[in-house]
Amino acid sequence: MTLPAMPKSVLQFFTASQKGDADAWADAFEEHATFHDPVGTDPIEGREAIRAFVRSVIPSFDPFLGLTPTEAHTVGDSVAVSWRGAAVSLDGKPVNWSGINIYEIGETGLIREAKAYFNRSVFEAQLR
Repeated sequence: MTLPAMPKSVLQFFTASQKGDADAWADAFEEHATFHDPVGTDPIEGREAIRAFVRSVIPSFDPFLGLTPTEAHTVGDSVAVSWRGAAVSLDGKPVNWSGINIYEIGETGLIREAKAYFNRSVFEAQLR
């Protein structure tokens, strides 16, 4: 699949998710970045906290297939990306979800802030 054009750090966010690489995923963020996953929950503050969060999620699935971007729209330092997520629960149930992320890119070229918009209750219901 050809991925939509987007800044390097945002592309890294998605490709790392597809590889299940928590380190590369977190390294797409600035050191003091903020990640709202999803919006409406307490934000995850700082690259190391983001790394710990991602490391806690990936082992909950076998496999975690990651997030695949379907469209990206960049205006200045802001990027909006629609995506689809896929994984298989540890008891073999398929889990599919989708959403839109909004990224703010810092002067370093890394993600300064990411806001994930998706319905968490739909995601969690598939795990029950």
